[in-house]
Amino acid sequence: MLRLDHLAVAAETLAEAVAHVEEALGIKMGPGGEHAHFGTHNQLIGLADGLYLEAIAANPAADALPYPRWFDLDRLLGGPRLGNWICRSDDLDSELARLDAEAGKPIALSRGDLKWRMAVPDSGVLPFDNRFPALIQWDVAVTPAELLPASGVALTRLEVAHPEAAALAAAVGLQDARVVFVDGPSELRATFETPHGTRVLR
Repeated sequence: MLRLDHLAVAAETLAEAVAHVEEALGIKMGPGGEHAHFGTHNQLIGLADGLYLEAIAANPAADALPYPRWFDLDRLLGGPRLGNWICRSDDLDSELARLDAEAGKPIALSRGDLKWRMAVPDSGVLPFDNRFPALIQWDVAVTPAELLPASGVALTRLEVAHPEAAALAAAVGLQDARVVFVDGPSELRATFETPHGTRVLR
C-alpha cells in the first residue's frame, strides 16, 4: 500500500528552490545534503503527520552524469515549482510489479546514515507528464521526516492536476483524503496550514 512520503520543489538552482518554499510558506528551510548518484543537492523542512518537504536542484559541483537525473531535472526550465510528489511503499518490488514499467526501476541510494531505494525511469521522466508519484522504500528504521524538527506546517491538500486525472488516480491507487486528482493542465498545487495561516505552494 502506498503512503504519501514527501513533496519536492525543483529549480535550476537550490537557492531558487529554497527561496520559493520560504516565500510561499513563511518558514525557513533547514539543511539537507547531496545525492552523488544523481548529481543533486537539497534542503529539507519537516511537516506534520510524518511528511516533509524537499527543495532540490542539480548540483553544479557534481561530475557530469552518463544518465538522466531523477525528477526530470535535466529538462527543467523556467522558475521554481512544486515538481514532484513521492509515495512510500514497504515493498517497492511488489508495487512496481503491479504498475507499468514506466514507473521506473529500483535504484539503491544513500546519504549519510540514510538508505533507501527509489524507482527512477531510465529517462528520468515519470508517467503522466511527471504527475505520477516517484516511489520510494526507506531501508532505515528512522526516516528523514522523523529526524527533522517540527516546523508548525501541515499539508492539508495536494491537488494533482492532469488532463487524464481519472486514469492517473486509478494507476496510483492511493487512499489519502488529502490527495485530490483534478482534470486540467498538468500541475501540482499544495495547501498548507502554517503559523502564518493558510498558504499555497505550486
